[in-house]
Amino acid sequence: MNYLDYLIPLLQLLCMNVILAASLNVINGYCGLFSIGHAGFFAIGAYAAAAGSKLLMPEFAAAQPALALIACVMIGAAAAGLAGLVVGIPCLRLTGDYLAIATVGFGEIIRIVLLNTEAVGASRGFPGIVLLTGKWFPLWVLLFTVGSLYFIHRLMRSSTGRAILSIREDEIAARSMGINVRFYKTFAFVVGAFFAGLSGGFFAHHSQFIHPSNFNFMISVMVLLMIVVGGMGSQMGAVLGAIIVTLLPEALRFSETLSSIRMLIFGLIMILVVLWQPQGLMGFYRKLFATRKAEHA
Repeated sequence: MNYLDYLIPLLQLLCMNVILAASLNVINGYCGLFSIGHAGFFAIGAYAAAAGSKLLMPEFAAAQPALALIACVMIGAAAAGLAGLVVGIPCLRLTGDYLAIATVGFGEIIRIVLLNTEAVGASRGFPGIVLLTGKWFPLWVLLFTVGSLYFIHRLMRSSTGRAILSIREDEIAARSMGINVRFYKTFAFVVGAFFAGLSGGFFAHHSQFIHPSNFNFMISVMVLLMIVVGGMGSQMGAVLGAIIVTLLPEALRFSETLSSIRMLIFGLIMILVVLWQPQGLMGFYRKLFATRKAEHA
């Protein structure tokens, strides 16, 4: 029983990280933007969903926990999506390193605002969030994870997704073909923010206590590491990267020395991947598959 008490929360966290990685992959991997402030959208989703369950609908949550959970996480996702629109419209005039700096600033602004807002607990954190649906909560997390991956998969194979991919490949050529580059960049940014907020909504109910320190800059770095290790522009790569980055710290817990230098290990992994396999693990798999196919041809 103790084993399940450890395993189930870990799998819930893994599912949330999968959604986070897939959401950032829409922005960085598919659209070719460079955002490293994803923790800000994650925080907005978590706090909005927590406020929904604790402040707006306590009676409804007690009577209909499943519907209340869906409503709360969608409130969080919508709030993050709206923030993505507000931030995206001015920030997406920037490119490259300038966009990265702007998104980092956004993430830190959100954390500091939460740290000084009494309505959501300020520096004391936001306690007392009810675990809606009880023992069925892991199932809902899994269902929304699968649904999120399916939605993003279908989106990127639609005409909208092809327009987003064309911007990543060559923005000037996409604009010359009549594609509204600013609109599709903003759309990708909003979609990525929406699913980051969805993950944040589940995280709030999973933890039942959230604090601004849960959404610092290192969270953005960890999500970026997931898609870099797995392979940018690949949904399977995002999933694989989320699995590795989530489970590796648990493996390091068995060694006190390795656990204390966890961030050093993560930094080393990112450097090695960028230097020797910039396309990530999925890029390595594609090369290996193409080589074997050529040998058998």
